[in-house]
Amino acid sequence: MQPFEAVRMAREKGLDLVEISPTADPPVCKITDYGKYLYQANKKAHEQRKSSRGSQLKEVKFRPNTAEHDYQVRKNQILRFLGEGHKVRAMIFHRGREMAHQEVGRAKMTRLLGEIGESCLIETPARMEGNVLVALLAPKKGAGAVKPAAPQTTATHAS
Repeated sequence: MQPFEAVRMAREKGLDLVEISPTADPPVCKITDYGKYLYQANKKAHEQRKSSRGSQLKEVKFRPNTAEHDYQVRKNQILRFLGEGHKVRAMIFHRGREMAHQEVGRAKMTRLLGEIGESCLIETPARMEGNVLVALLAPKKGAGAVKPAAPQTTATHAS
């Protein structure tokens, strides 16, 4: 129909003539409330942005003398992050005299990479950047959510 006829019909109904596809031949228009149209378009764009969030880079920090329980907690965090599809930067910070014994931090990183190596890809192997030992880990392709290994507990009953 002719544009002036469409505008007349829209005004009679108290609505607006909204151009949906200007590049089509002929252009496609719709008689609707313009405010409602903008709201729905904004909502649709928001949903698309929400669903297209890519993976984030998570950082997990250790020290060379991190206690065993804290080590296990951080290792399980890494496994959870990888299971959610995020990349992880594992970092071991050395301070002061710890720099004289970098082999302690390197041994901890080697242990960590050995324990989680089957559930991730090591993008950059462990390397020193100043006083920080850094390794970049990425989730394996096609791997679903990785369950962290639950520690073995034994129940004892006091009588």
